[in-house]
Amino acid sequence: MPHNDRVLIVGAGPSGLLLAGDLEAAGVACTVLERRAEESNLTRAFAVHARTLELLDARGVADELVATGQRVDTLQLFGRVVVDLSRLPSRFPFVLITPQYETERVLEERARALGAEIVMGAEVVGLRQDADGVELDVRARDGTVGQRRAAWVVGADGVHSAVRQALGLPFPGHAVVRSVMLADVRLEQSPGNVLPVASDGNQFAFTAPFGDGWFRIIAWDRRHQLPDSAPVDFDEVREVTRRALGTDLGMHDPRWLSRFHSDERQVPHYRVGRVFLVGDAAHVHSPAGGQGMNTGLQDAANLSWKLAAAVNGWAAHDLLDTYHAERYPVGRLVLRLSGAILRLALLRSWVLRALRGAAAGALVRVRPLLDRIAERLSGIAIGYPAPPGAHPLVGRRAPDVPLAAAGPGPGRLYEALRGGRFVLVAPAGDPAASVDGWDGRVDRATTRSESGTVTLVRPDGYIGWASDETDAARRSEAVRGALAEACGAPVATTSS
Repeated sequence: MPHNDRVLIVGAGPSGLLLAGDLEAAGVACTVLERRAEESNLTRAFAVHARTLELLDARGVADELVATGQRVDTLQLFGRVVVDLSRLPSRFPFVLITPQYETERVLEERARALGAEIVMGAEVVGLRQDADGVELDVRARDGTVGQRRAAWVVGADGVHSAVRQALGLPFPGHAVVRSVMLADVRLEQSPGNVLPVASDGNQFAFTAPFGDGWFRIIAWDRRHQLPDSAPVDFDEVREVTRRALGTDLGMHDPRWLSRFHSDERQVPHYRVGRVFLVGDAAHVHSPAGGQGMNTGLQDAANLSWKLAAAVNGWAAHDLLDTYHAERYPVGRLVLRLSGAILRLALLRSWVLRALRGAAAGALVRVRPLLDRIAERLSGIAIGYPAPPGAHPLVGRRAPDVPLAAAGPGPGRLYEALRGGRFVLVAPAGDPAASVDGWDGRVDRATTRSESGTVTLVRPDGYIGWASDETDAARRSEAVRGALAEACGAPVATTSS
Protein backbone atom coordinates (compact mmCIF):
# COMPACT_ATOMS: atom_id res chain seq x y z
CA MET A 1 0.00 0.00 0.00
CA PRO A 2 1.37 3.48 -0.79
CA HIS A 3 2.42 5.87 1.94
CA ASN A 4 0.02 8.78 2.35
CA ASP A 5 1.53 12.21 2.90
CA ARG A 6 0.05 15.69 3.04
CA VAL A 7 2.92 17.20 1.00
CA LEU A 8 5.80 15.48 -0.77
CA ILE A 9 8.79 17.61 -1.78
CA VAL A 10 11.11 16.13 -4.40
CA GLY A 11 14.64 17.46 -3.95
CA ALA A 12 16.62 18.37 -0.83
CA GLY A 13 18.39 21.40 -2.25
CA PRO A 14 17.99 24.87 -0.75
CA SER A 15 14.51 25.49 -2.20
CA GLY A 16 13.09 22.17 -1.08
CA LEU A 17 14.57 22.45 2.40
CA LEU A 18 13.26 25.99 2.97
CA LEU A 19 9.82 24.88 1.82
CA ALA A 20 9.88 21.84 4.12
CA GLY A 21 10.78 23.96 7.14
CA ASP A 22 8.05 26.48 6.37
CA LEU A 23 5.38 23.80 5.99
CA GLU A 24 6.34 22.08 9.23
CA ALA A 25 6.36 25.44 11.04
CA ALA A 26 2.78 25.95 9.79
CA GLY A 27 1.71 22.55 11.12
CA VAL A 28 1.78 20.78 7.74
CA ALA A 29 3.63 17.46 7.87
CA CYS A 30 5.83 16.85 4.83
CA THR A 31 8.43 14.45 3.49
CA VAL A 32 11.41 15.36 1.31
CA LEU A 33 12.61 12.77 -1.22
CA GLU A 34 16.22 13.21 -2.35
CA ARG A 35 17.79 11.20 -5.18
CA ARG A 36 21.31 11.54 -3.75
CA ALA A 37 22.20 8.68 -1.42
CA GLU A 38 24.48 10.91 0.64
CA GLU A 39 25.42 14.54 1.02
CA SER A 40 27.70 16.17 -1.55
CA ASN A 41 30.34 18.64 -0.42
CA LEU A 42 30.70 20.22 -3.87
CA THR A 43 28.94 23.43 -4.83
CA ARG A 44 28.32 25.72 -7.76
CA ALA A 45 26.09 28.35 -6.13
CA PHE A 46 27.82 30.62 -3.65
CA ALA A 47 26.11 34.04 -3.63
CA VAL A 48 23.32 34.85 -1.18
CA HIS A 49 21.80 38.25 -1.91
CA ALA A 50 20.20 40.75 0.47
CA ARG A 51 16.57 39.87 -0.23
CA THR A 52 17.25 36.18 0.34
CA LEU A 53 19.00 37.01 3.62
CA GLU A 54 15.94 39.01 4.66
CA LEU A 55 13.75 35.97 4.03
CA LEU A 56 16.15 33.81 6.02
CA ASP A 57 16.08 36.46 8.78
CA ALA A 58 12.30 36.04 8.90
CA ARG A 59 13.05 32.38 9.68
CA GLY A 60 15.68 33.11 12.30
CA VAL A 61 18.65 31.58 10.43
CA ALA A 62 20.22 34.51 8.53
CA ASP A 63 22.81 35.43 11.16
CA GLU A 64 23.97 31.81 11.40
CA LEU A 65 24.48 31.66 7.64
CA VAL A 66 26.22 35.04 7.49
CA ALA A 67 28.77 33.73 10.01
CA THR A 68 29.83 31.02 7.51
CA GLY A 69 30.97 33.30 4.70
CA GLN A 70 32.39 36.56 3.47
CA ARG A 71 30.43 39.79 3.07
CA VAL A 72 31.15 41.63 -0.18
CA ASP A 73 29.69 45.09 -0.64
CA THR A 74 31.07 46.04 -4.08
CA LEU A 75 30.57 44.52 -7.52
CA GLN A 76 33.01 45.70 -10.18
CA LEU A 77 31.70 45.03 -13.69
CA PHE A 78 33.85 45.33 -16.80
CA GLY A 79 36.46 47.33 -14.94
CA ARG A 80 34.53 50.61 -14.63
CA VAL A 81 31.02 50.00 -13.31
CA VAL A 82 31.11 49.82 -9.51
CA VAL A 83 27.85 48.69 -7.91
CA ASP A 84 27.85 49.72 -4.26
CA LEU A 85 25.73 47.26 -2.29
CA SER A 86 26.48 49.04 0.99
CA ARG A 87 23.81 51.60 0.04
CA LEU A 88 21.03 48.99 -0.03
CA PRO A 89 18.07 49.82 2.27
CA SER A 90 18.43 46.52 4.11
CA ARG A 91 19.86 44.99 7.26
CA PHE A 92 22.08 43.05 4.83
CA PRO A 93 23.74 45.65 2.56
CA PHE A 94 26.08 43.14 0.89
CA VAL A 95 26.17 39.86 -0.99
CA LEU A 96 27.22 36.91 1.16
CA ILE A 97 29.72 34.54 -0.41
CA THR A 98 29.36 31.10 1.12
CA PRO A 99 29.27 27.59 -0.35
CA GLN A 100 25.84 26.27 -1.21
CA TYR A 101 26.33 23.35 1.15
CA GLU A 102 26.36 25.80 4.07
CA THR A 103 22.98 27.19 2.98
CA GLU A 104 21.68 23.64 2.67
CA ARG A 105 23.06 22.70 6.09
CA VAL A 106 21.36 25.61 7.85
CA LEU A 107 18.04 24.97 6.12
CA GLU A 108 18.21 21.20 6.64
CA GLU A 109 18.86 21.60 10.37
CA ARG A 110 15.85 23.93 10.60
CA ALA A 111 13.60 21.58 8.63
CA ARG A 112 14.57 18.52 10.67
CA ALA A 113 14.19 20.39 13.96
CA LEU A 114 10.65 21.34 12.97
CA GLY A 115 9.79 17.73 12.14
CA ALA A 116 10.37 17.27 8.40
CA GLU A 117 11.29 13.78 7.22
CA ILE A 118 14.14 13.73 4.68
CA VAL A 119 14.62 10.45 2.79
CA MET A 120 17.96 10.08 1.02
CA GLY A 121 18.45 7.72 -1.91
CA ALA A 122 14.82 8.06 -3.02
CA GLU A 123 14.52 8.66 -6.77
CA VAL A 124 11.21 9.61 -8.36
CA VAL A 125 10.64 7.58 -11.54
CA GLY A 126 6.93 8.16 -12.17
CA LEU A 127 4.02 10.46 -11.35
CA ARG A 128 0.25 10.32 -11.70
CA GLN A 129 -2.35 12.69 -10.31
CA ASP A 130 -6.10 12.81 -9.94
CA ALA A 131 -8.61 15.18 -8.37
CA ASP A 132 -7.69 14.11 -4.84
CA GLY A 133 -3.92 13.74 -4.88
CA VAL A 134 -0.67 12.71 -6.52
CA GLU A 135 1.02 9.31 -6.59
CA LEU A 136 4.76 9.00 -7.07
CA ASP A 137 6.75 5.92 -8.05
CA VAL A 138 9.91 6.03 -5.95
CA ARG A 139 13.00 3.87 -6.46
CA ALA A 140 14.83 3.11 -3.21
CA ARG A 141 18.53 2.53 -2.72
CA ASP A 142 18.12 -1.23 -3.16
CA GLY A 143 16.48 -0.74 -6.56
CA THR A 144 12.93 -1.60 -5.51
CA VAL A 145 10.15 0.73 -6.60
CA GLY A 146 7.32 1.68 -4.25
CA GLN A 147 4.55 4.24 -4.25
CA ARG A 148 3.96 7.32 -2.14
CA ARG A 149 0.77 9.33 -2.35
CA ALA A 150 0.27 12.92 -1.22
CA ALA A 151 -2.33 15.64 -1.45
CA TRP A 152 0.27 17.93 -3.03
CA VAL A 153 3.71 17.50 -4.62
CA VAL A 154 6.45 20.09 -5.14
CA GLY A 155 9.24 19.47 -7.63
CA ALA A 156 12.40 21.10 -6.29
CA ASP A 157 14.67 18.62 -8.07
CA GLY A 158 16.79 20.85 -10.24
CA VAL A 159 17.44 21.42 -13.90
CA HIS A 160 16.94 17.74 -14.81
CA SER A 161 13.72 17.60 -12.77
CA ALA A 162 12.07 14.18 -12.83
CA VAL A 163 8.83 15.83 -11.69
CA ARG A 164 8.82 18.28 -14.61
CA GLN A 165 9.59 15.48 -17.06
CA ALA A 166 6.85 13.25 -15.61
CA LEU A 167 4.37 16.10 -16.10
CA GLY A 168 5.39 16.29 -19.75
CA LEU A 169 6.11 20.00 -19.50
CA PRO A 170 8.42 21.59 -22.09
CA PHE A 171 11.51 23.45 -20.91
CA PRO A 172 12.17 25.80 -23.80
CA GLY A 173 15.43 27.68 -24.14
CA HIS A 174 19.02 27.16 -25.17
CA ALA A 175 22.60 27.02 -23.94
CA VAL A 176 24.10 30.50 -23.63
CA VAL A 177 27.66 29.64 -22.69
CA ARG A 178 29.57 26.36 -22.72
CA SER A 179 32.70 25.01 -21.09
CA VAL A 180 32.80 27.36 -18.10
CA MET A 181 35.58 26.37 -15.71
CA LEU A 182 35.24 26.45 -11.93
CA ALA A 183 38.08 26.27 -9.44
CA ASP A 184 38.34 26.66 -5.68
CA VAL A 185 41.83 27.96 -4.94
CA ARG A 186 44.10 29.84 -2.57
CA LEU A 187 45.28 33.30 -3.61
CA GLU A 188 48.44 35.22 -2.81
CA GLN A 189 46.73 38.53 -3.69
CA SER A 190 43.21 38.97 -2.33
CA PRO A 191 40.93 41.29 -4.35
CA GLY A 192 39.57 42.61 -1.04
CA ASN A 193 35.91 43.31 -0.44
CA VAL A 194 35.19 43.49 -4.16
CA LEU A 195 33.84 41.00 -6.71
CA PRO A 196 35.78 41.83 -9.88
CA VAL A 197 34.27 40.70 -13.20
CA ALA A 198 36.27 41.26 -16.39
CA SER A 199 36.27 40.22 -20.05
CA ASP A 200 38.34 41.03 -23.10
CA GLY A 201 35.97 39.48 -25.65
CA ASN A 202 37.69 36.12 -25.88
CA GLN A 203 37.64 35.20 -22.20
CA PHE A 204 36.05 36.30 -18.96
CA ALA A 205 36.83 35.62 -15.33
CA PHE A 206 35.78 36.63 -11.86
CA THR A 207 36.68 35.63 -8.36
CA ALA A 208 34.75 35.48 -5.09
CA PRO A 209 36.00 34.94 -1.50
CA PHE A 210 34.45 32.26 0.71
CA GLY A 211 35.83 33.96 3.81
CA ASP A 212 37.89 30.97 4.98
CA GLY A 213 40.97 31.55 2.83
CA TRP A 214 39.47 29.84 -0.23
CA PHE A 215 38.30 31.64 -3.38
CA ARG A 216 35.99 30.59 -6.19
CA ILE A 217 37.32 31.29 -9.70
CA ILE A 218 34.99 31.18 -12.71
CA ALA A 219 36.76 31.39 -16.07
CA TRP A 220 35.85 30.88 -19.73
CA ASP A 221 37.87 30.86 -22.95
CA ARG A 222 36.04 31.33 -26.25
CA ARG A 223 38.88 29.66 -28.15
CA HIS A 224 39.04 26.48 -26.08
CA GLN A 225 35.64 25.00 -25.33
CA LEU A 226 35.40 21.36 -24.29
CA PRO A 227 32.56 19.04 -23.19
CA ASP A 228 31.40 19.29 -19.58
CA SER A 229 32.96 15.89 -18.91
CA ALA A 230 36.45 17.02 -19.97
CA PRO A 231 38.93 17.49 -17.12
CA VAL A 232 39.95 21.04 -16.21
CA ASP A 233 43.60 22.04 -16.53
CA PHE A 234 44.49 24.33 -13.62
CA ASP A 235 47.16 26.08 -15.69
CA GLU A 236 44.45 27.01 -18.20
CA VAL A 237 42.27 28.49 -15.43
CA ARG A 238 45.23 30.53 -14.25
CA GLU A 239 46.10 31.76 -17.75
CA VAL A 240 42.51 32.68 -18.71
CA THR A 241 42.12 34.58 -15.43
CA ARG A 242 45.37 36.44 -16.03
CA ARG A 243 44.30 37.50 -19.53
CA ALA A 244 40.84 38.62 -18.40
CA LEU A 245 41.69 40.32 -15.08
CA GLY A 246 45.27 41.33 -15.84
CA THR A 247 46.54 39.09 -13.02
CA ASP A 248 46.02 35.54 -11.83
CA LEU A 249 46.17 36.83 -8.22
CA GLY A 250 48.79 34.22 -7.42
CA MET A 251 46.27 31.38 -7.35
CA HIS A 252 47.55 28.00 -6.14
CA ASP A 253 46.56 24.73 -4.43
CA PRO A 254 43.23 24.04 -6.18
CA ARG A 255 40.97 21.78 -4.10
CA TRP A 256 38.23 21.41 -6.73
CA LEU A 257 38.06 21.80 -10.51
CA SER A 258 34.95 21.39 -12.64
CA ARG A 259 33.39 22.40 -15.95
CA PHE A 260 29.78 23.19 -16.82
CA HIS A 261 27.55 24.86 -19.39
CA SER A 262 24.83 27.40 -18.69
CA ASP A 263 21.31 27.34 -20.16
CA GLU A 264 18.51 29.88 -20.30
CA ARG A 265 15.22 28.00 -19.88
CA GLN A 266 11.85 28.50 -18.22
CA VAL A 267 8.90 26.16 -17.89
CA PRO A 268 5.59 27.67 -19.12
CA HIS A 269 3.60 26.64 -16.04
CA TYR A 270 4.80 26.60 -12.43
CA ARG A 271 1.64 24.72 -11.38
CA VAL A 272 -0.05 21.72 -12.99
CA GLY A 273 -3.01 20.57 -10.93
CA ARG A 274 -1.68 19.45 -7.55
CA VAL A 275 1.97 19.69 -8.57
CA PHE A 276 4.23 22.76 -8.33
CA LEU A 277 7.75 23.47 -9.58
CA VAL A 278 10.28 25.68 -7.77
CA GLY A 279 13.89 26.71 -8.38
CA ASP A 280 15.92 25.18 -11.19
CA ALA A 281 13.09 22.76 -11.95
CA ALA A 282 11.16 25.81 -13.19
CA HIS A 283 13.89 28.11 -14.52
CA VAL A 284 17.63 28.16 -15.20
CA HIS A 285 19.80 31.02 -16.38
CA SER A 286 23.36 32.21 -16.65
CA PRO A 287 25.48 32.50 -13.49
CA ALA A 288 25.93 36.24 -14.10
CA GLY A 289 24.72 38.19 -11.08
CA GLY A 290 24.49 35.11 -8.85
CA GLN A 291 20.69 34.92 -9.22
CA GLY A 292 20.00 31.18 -9.44
CA MET A 293 19.77 29.86 -5.89
CA ASN A 294 18.30 33.15 -4.67
CA THR A 295 15.43 33.01 -7.14
CA GLY A 296 14.67 29.42 -6.13
CA LEU A 297 14.62 30.25 -2.43
CA GLN A 298 12.28 33.16 -3.10
CA ASP A 299 10.03 30.81 -5.13
CA ALA A 300 9.82 28.53 -2.10
CA ALA A 301 9.05 31.41 0.28
CA ASN A 302 6.23 32.55 -2.01
CA LEU A 303 4.70 29.08 -2.30
CA SER A 304 5.10 27.75 1.24
CA TRP A 305 2.55 29.91 3.06
CA LYS A 306 0.01 29.55 0.25
CA LEU A 307 0.33 25.77 0.24
CA ALA A 308 0.08 25.68 4.05
CA ALA A 309 -3.09 27.81 3.87
CA ALA A 310 -4.61 25.38 1.36
CA VAL A 311 -3.76 22.31 3.46
CA ASN A 312 -5.02 23.99 6.63
CA GLY A 313 -8.29 24.86 4.93
CA TRP A 314 -8.46 28.64 4.94
CA ALA A 315 -6.95 29.63 1.59
CA ALA A 316 -8.99 31.57 -0.94
CA HIS A 317 -10.01 29.40 -3.88
CA ASP A 318 -7.50 31.02 -6.24
CA LEU A 319 -4.61 31.58 -3.81
CA LEU A 320 -2.47 28.72 -5.15
CA ASP A 321 -2.77 30.09 -8.69
CA THR A 322 -1.06 33.30 -7.55
CA TYR A 323 2.19 31.35 -7.13
CA HIS A 324 2.63 31.10 -10.91
CA ALA A 325 1.12 34.55 -11.48
CA GLU A 326 3.66 36.19 -9.16
CA ARG A 327 6.78 34.11 -9.65
CA TYR A 328 6.75 33.40 -13.39
CA PRO A 329 7.34 37.08 -14.31
CA VAL A 330 10.16 37.25 -11.75
CA GLY A 331 11.82 34.20 -13.30
CA ARG A 332 11.50 35.75 -16.75
CA LEU A 333 13.02 39.01 -15.50
CA VAL A 334 15.96 37.17 -13.93
CA LEU A 335 16.59 35.36 -17.22
CA ARG A 336 16.72 38.69 -19.03
CA LEU A 337 18.90 40.42 -16.43
CA SER A 338 21.46 37.66 -16.04
CA GLY A 339 21.45 37.09 -19.78
CA ALA A 340 22.11 40.76 -20.47
CA ILE A 341 25.09 40.82 -18.09
CA LEU A 342 26.52 37.69 -19.69
CA ARG A 343 26.09 38.95 -23.24
CA LEU A 344 27.79 42.22 -22.34
CA ALA A 345 30.68 40.22 -20.90
CA LEU A 346 30.95 38.08 -24.06
CA LEU A 347 31.01 40.93 -26.59
CA ARG A 348 33.60 39.95 -29.18
CA SER A 349 33.74 43.02 -31.42
CA TRP A 350 36.18 45.66 -30.24
CA VAL A 351 33.73 48.29 -31.47
CA LEU A 352 30.95 46.92 -29.26
CA ARG A 353 33.37 46.63 -26.34
CA ALA A 354 34.36 50.25 -26.86
CA LEU A 355 30.69 51.26 -26.81
CA ARG A 356 30.25 49.18 -23.65
CA GLY A 357 33.14 51.06 -22.08
CA ALA A 358 31.69 54.43 -23.05
CA ALA A 359 28.30 53.47 -21.65
CA ALA A 360 29.97 52.28 -18.47
CA GLY A 361 31.79 55.59 -18.15
CA ALA A 362 28.51 57.46 -18.39
CA LEU A 363 26.77 55.07 -16.02
CA VAL A 364 29.22 55.58 -13.17
CA ARG A 365 28.14 59.22 -12.96
CA VAL A 366 24.43 58.36 -12.48
CA ARG A 367 24.19 57.29 -8.84
CA PRO A 368 20.38 56.67 -8.78
CA LEU A 369 20.70 54.26 -11.72
CA LEU A 370 23.56 52.39 -10.05
CA ASP A 371 21.48 52.13 -6.89
CA ARG A 372 18.61 50.72 -8.94
CA ILE A 373 20.95 48.12 -10.45
CA ALA A 374 22.06 47.15 -6.93
CA GLU A 375 18.45 46.79 -5.78
CA ARG A 376 17.58 44.70 -8.82
CA LEU A 377 20.56 42.36 -8.45
CA SER A 378 19.99 41.97 -4.70
CA GLY A 379 16.28 41.20 -5.08
CA ILE A 380 15.28 44.22 -2.99
CA ALA A 381 13.44 45.74 -5.97
CA ILE A 382 11.28 42.68 -6.63
CA GLY A 383 7.57 43.32 -6.21
CA TYR A 384 4.29 41.73 -7.24
CA PRO A 385 1.36 43.18 -9.21
CA ALA A 386 -1.33 44.84 -7.11
CA PRO A 387 -5.05 44.71 -7.95
CA PRO A 388 -6.61 47.84 -9.50
CA GLY A 389 -7.25 50.57 -6.97
CA ALA A 390 -4.98 49.07 -4.34
CA HIS A 391 -2.84 51.20 -2.03
CA PRO A 392 0.55 52.08 -3.59
CA LEU A 393 2.36 49.90 -1.02
CA VAL A 394 0.56 46.69 -2.00
CA GLY A 395 2.84 44.18 -3.69
CA ARG A 396 6.02 45.86 -2.51
CA ARG A 397 8.65 44.35 -0.25
CA ALA A 398 7.98 45.24 3.38
CA PRO A 399 10.98 47.06 4.91
CA ASP A 400 12.28 45.76 8.23
CA VAL A 401 10.79 48.60 10.27
CA PRO A 402 11.46 48.90 14.02
CA LEU A 403 8.58 47.94 16.27
CA ALA A 404 7.47 49.39 19.59
CA ALA A 405 8.12 46.10 21.37
CA ALA A 406 7.17 45.65 24.99
CA GLY A 407 9.40 43.36 27.03
CA PRO A 408 10.87 40.40 25.14
CA GLY A 409 8.69 40.86 22.04
CA PRO A 410 10.09 41.35 18.53
CA GLY A 411 11.93 44.60 17.96
CA ARG A 412 11.80 44.45 14.16
CA LEU A 413 9.20 43.43 11.61
CA TYR A 414 11.25 40.48 10.35
CA GLU A 415 11.52 39.14 13.87
CA ALA A 416 7.72 39.37 14.08
CA LEU A 417 7.49 37.37 10.82
CA ARG A 418 9.29 34.41 12.40
CA GLY A 419 5.95 32.96 13.42
CA GLY A 420 5.27 32.24 9.73
CA ARG A 421 2.00 34.16 9.90
CA PHE A 422 0.62 37.41 8.49
CA VAL A 423 1.54 40.47 10.54
CA LEU A 424 -0.83 43.43 10.88
CA VAL A 425 1.37 46.47 11.46
CA ALA A 426 -0.36 49.54 12.89
CA PRO A 427 0.46 52.65 14.94
CA ALA A 428 0.35 52.41 18.72
CA GLY A 429 -3.07 52.71 20.30
CA ASP A 430 -4.98 51.94 17.11
CA PRO A 431 -8.09 50.05 18.28
CA ALA A 432 -9.24 49.53 14.70
CA ALA A 433 -6.29 47.24 13.93
CA SER A 434 -7.62 44.20 15.77
CA VAL A 435 -6.83 40.62 14.76
CA ASP A 436 -9.48 39.02 17.00
CA GLY A 437 -10.87 35.97 15.22
CA TRP A 438 -7.71 35.29 13.25
CA ASP A 439 -5.58 33.81 16.03
CA GLY A 440 -2.96 31.46 14.59
CA ARG A 441 -3.11 33.16 11.20
CA VAL A 442 -2.31 36.81 11.97
CA ASP A 443 -0.05 38.50 14.53
CA ARG A 444 -0.37 42.13 15.59
CA ALA A 445 2.65 44.45 15.65
CA THR A 446 2.94 48.10 16.66
CA THR A 447 5.21 50.39 14.69
CA ARG A 448 7.24 53.24 16.16
CA SER A 449 6.33 55.41 13.19
CA GLU A 450 3.82 58.22 13.62
CA SER A 451 2.38 57.41 10.19
CA GLY A 452 -1.29 56.48 10.29
CA THR A 453 -0.85 53.78 7.65
CA VAL A 454 -1.85 50.25 8.64
CA THR A 455 -0.38 47.40 6.61
CA LEU A 456 -0.98 43.67 6.37
CA VAL A 457 2.35 41.96 5.69
CA ARG A 458 2.26 38.51 4.14
CA PRO A 459 4.35 35.66 5.60
CA ASP A 460 6.83 36.07 2.72
CA GLY A 461 7.54 39.68 3.65
CA TYR A 462 5.46 41.46 0.99
CA ILE A 463 2.66 43.92 1.69
CA GLY A 464 -0.70 42.33 0.94
CA TRP A 465 -2.92 45.24 1.93
CA ALA A 466 -2.57 48.79 3.28
CA SER A 467 -4.81 51.69 4.20
CA ASP A 468 -4.51 55.35 5.20
CA GLU A 469 -8.16 55.59 6.30
CA THR A 470 -8.53 57.95 9.28
CA ASP A 471 -12.17 57.38 10.22
CA ALA A 472 -12.14 54.79 13.03
CA ALA A 473 -15.29 52.92 11.98
CA ARG A 474 -14.36 52.73 8.31
CA ARG A 475 -10.78 51.80 9.22
CA SER A 476 -11.97 48.93 11.43
CA GLU A 477 -14.30 47.68 8.71
CA ALA A 478 -11.50 47.87 6.13
CA VAL A 479 -9.08 45.95 8.37
CA ARG A 480 -11.56 43.14 8.98
CA GLY A 481 -12.42 42.98 5.30
CA ALA A 482 -8.74 42.72 4.37
CA LEU A 483 -8.13 40.02 6.97
CA ALA A 484 -11.09 37.99 5.75
CA GLU A 485 -9.98 38.25 2.13
CA ALA A 486 -6.33 37.40 2.78
CA CYS A 487 -6.60 35.04 5.75
CA GLY A 488 -9.97 33.37 5.47
CA ALA A 489 -13.11 33.72 7.54
CA PRO A 490 -12.61 34.60 11.21
CA VAL A 491 -13.11 32.01 13.88
CA ALA A 492 -16.02 32.91 16.13
CA THR A 493 -15.02 33.63 19.71
CA THR A 494 -17.18 32.79 22.71
CA SER A 495 -17.21 34.57 26.00
CA SER A 496 -17.39 32.64 29.26
